[in-house]
Amino acid sequence: MTTTKFLQLMQSARIYDLTQPLSIHTPPWPSYMPMGLQYFKRIAGAHMGQGANGQIMTTSNHVGTHMDGEIHFHASGRAIGQVPLEEWIGPGVVVDISDDVEDYSLYSPDMITSRVDVQKGDILIINTGYHRYAWDQRGSDEIRYFVKHPGPDPDFHKWALRMKLKWIGVDCGSADHPMNTIIKDWHPGLFAKAEAKLRKDYGKSWDEMFPPETYYQVMHLKLFPKKLVHAENLGGEIDKVSNQRCWIGCFPLRGIELESSMCRIIAMLPPK
Repeated sequence: MTTTKFLQLMQSARIYDLTQPLSIHTPPWPSYMPMGLQYFKRIAGAHMGQGANGQIMTTSNHVGTHMDGEIHFHASGRAIGQVPLEEWIGPGVVVDISDDVEDYSLYSPDMITSRVDVQKGDILIINTGYHRYAWDQRGSDEIRYFVKHPGPDPDFHKWALRMKLKWIGVDCGSADHPMNTIIKDWHPGLFAKAEAKLRKDYGKSWDEMFPPETYYQVMHLKLFPKKLVHAENLGGEIDKVSNQRCWIGCFPLRGIELESSMCRIIAMLPPK
């Protein structure tokens, strides 16, 4: 393909933004610092300046759509800015499992592969449907978004490693099931409901199915040392690319000390 044809193709490619809007109202992951924003100068000259607007932002890295980096949980891993750009972009799939999951549900590799052709080395974006409870939606429900969202079953992280996935993205608060995080202790009443559902669906208690020594934040602790990280809080136009193979790109800050980073995530499809 010539450069001219390539540019013509890219000019007419369909681009979908899978990023959640960012605001001072965007909730961080529970217990993390929210984003703060203030002007230190204004065009009219207030606050020690004139002719331009200038702002200062203070935030944790886990607000809105963001990529969890290796050193978020793995001290000897790579910082966000040390990861080559080619590891953030490439072919992948966006899979919609929203019809098969509900509060506290588990999703499995079979649930993914029955809908899309996942290939080794892919980027995998999972549409649980819980982006509809994000802060920017009419049906916003912060507890449901962070505490009740579906999560992976006991085999999912092993399958992800076998598939050598480049990275994973989810449209909810965490790539781990919330009841395999500290949220389990923070919300004992809701954990009781999650365990009751598990017993009904699988006939096991939570600790029987997910022994804490193995499954506590397994998607972070077991995968990050293997350079398999994930992005959380996706949204935007995710429903428009469901169950399709596409070209996916994540663009975090190139921060050489960053353990994680807010980012923009896109999916691209060929021209109609």
